Amino acid sequence: MTDRKKRKMVALITAGERARAVQASANSPAPAAVGVVDPEVRAVAKRRQFSAAYKLALLEEADRASSPGAIGALLRREGLYSSHLTTWRRERDAGALAALGRRRGRKARLSPEQRRIADLQGRCAHLAHELEQARTIIDVQKKLCTLLGIPTAAPEQNFGNES
Repeated sequence: MTDRKKRKMVALITAGERARAVQASANSPAPAAVGVVDPEVRAVAKRRQFSAAYKLALLEEADRASSPGAIGALLRREGLYSSHLTTWRRERDAGALAALGRRRGRKARLSPEQRRIADLQGRCAHLAHELEQARTIIDVQKKLCTLLGIPTAAPEQNFGNES
């Protein structure tokens, strides 16, 4: 049963109990219990949270649906909207399978050592990217010199060992 149906039932039960309480108070001098809510149904709506496994299982079931109206029946059965499927498919296709079940809230704080390691790894990745760019530029320059017939400088054999 969906949360919407549960809230509607609570409203109907509460309204019915109020009507009976008004009738009872008109017929008898004793006060009646007003606002008694069924303990099985939540009075306050709660935001739904879906696990990554549930999302993936539902996406697989929706992808397998072949007959007309099958996806609509699935959505009605689960109490979902088509926008849920759209968002979950987009996340799945982007490779964010881990993001499907990620927790909300603040990220854990890093220790100073962990921050330094992350900073050094970022710098290392940046320098590796720059090195790859430099090698590509050098290769293009060599090919251009070869095509134009310009002699290139001979590589030095003792680069670090000059005497």
